[in-house]
Amino acid sequence: MTHAQHLWRSIRDNLRARIRAGLLKPGEKIPTTRDLMDQHSTSSATVRRAVDSMIESGELIGRQGLGVFVVDARAEDS
Repeated sequence: MTHAQHLWRSIRDNLRARIRAGLLKPGEKIPTTRDLMDQHSTSSATVRRAVDSMIESGELIGRQGLGVFVVDARAEDS
C-alpha cells in the first residue's frame, strides 16, 4: 500500500470513528476539505478520495453548494 493510499484510508477511518463516537451526528456537516487538509497535513485530492469513498458507500452525502453531511442511517432504513 502506498503512502497516499494509507493516508486517505486513515482519514476515512478517522471520520468513521468520529461518527461512531457521536462526535459527528446524522445530518451534521463534516469538516471542510481545507480543515481536513490541515488536520491531516495532506492535499485536497487525498481528502477528496476519503470523502468520496464514504459518499459512495452511503455514509456521507454531498449537497451542492452546502457541503458534505453525515447520512442518517435510521432515515435510510425506513
